[in-house]
Amino acid sequence: MKVVIFAGGYGTRLSEETDLKPKPMVEIGDRPIIWHIMKYYSHFGFNDFVLLLGYKSYMIKEYFVNYYLHHSDITVDTANNGLEIHNNKSEDWKITLVDTGLHTMTGSRLRKARKYIGDETFMLTYGDGLSDVDLNQLLDFHKSHGKALTLTSVLPEGRFGALELEENKVKKFWEKPKGDGAWINGGFFVCEPEVFDYIESGKDNVVFERGPLESLARSGQLYAMPHSGFWKPMDNIRDKNILCELWENDKAAWKVWSGA
Repeated sequence: MKVVIFAGGYGTRLSEETDLKPKPMVEIGDRPIIWHIMKYYSHFGFNDFVLLLGYKSYMIKEYFVNYYLHHSDITVDTANNGLEIHNNKSEDWKITLVDTGLHTMTGSRLRKARKYIGDETFMLTYGDGLSDVDLNQLLDFHKSHGKALTLTSVLPEGRFGALELEENKVKKFWEKPKGDGAWINGGFFVCEPEVFDYIESGKDNVVFERGPLESLARSGQLYAMPHSGFWKPMDNIRDKNILCELWENDKAAWKVWSGA
């Protein structure tokens, strides 16, 4: 099953970092946050990734094309133009890097990558959020209701896209409402291919969290699995520092794999 990751936004609220690099490449410890996300999915056996790129896409491409160089010891012989790799650290990943446009919105990014995603169930998440949600449980929940899309709902520190729930069925979805205390969209989606039918083609301005999710909710095709465990997006420098502190102090709830 493919895992699709939104990785193309500007990350303007984290401009201290994103003026120089795309947000998914901002590091927690000494690894980009997108690496942490992919390691998490890989722990559950999901190793086929489609990254939806935009802003500074070349930096993400370079990182994965030269992944073994970033994570191995090397000897460079400049006299003979030679390169020797030592202690090669690789992952069992297949990664499709799709440049979906600099200014493209989330829904349009997803639609543009349809030919790489195929016509089977796929997972989808954001390239700036970490959680300890049980992905096997999420997939089982998705299969149990048989609808087009499941999202992971969370209770965060602040408000994002709020949900009106009726026994886990999403009755209404609205983006960034006022007030506090509602379950929100935490990403970590499971999608059926009919989700593409809710995204208008030929446009760059379709925001996935607005028209498509709102339409899916109205048609009874959107369900939410509540997650009361760890979930945190990296929206600003304070969030980044918190995530780094958790990682450095061995308190990272998303670090479920063994080794580095």
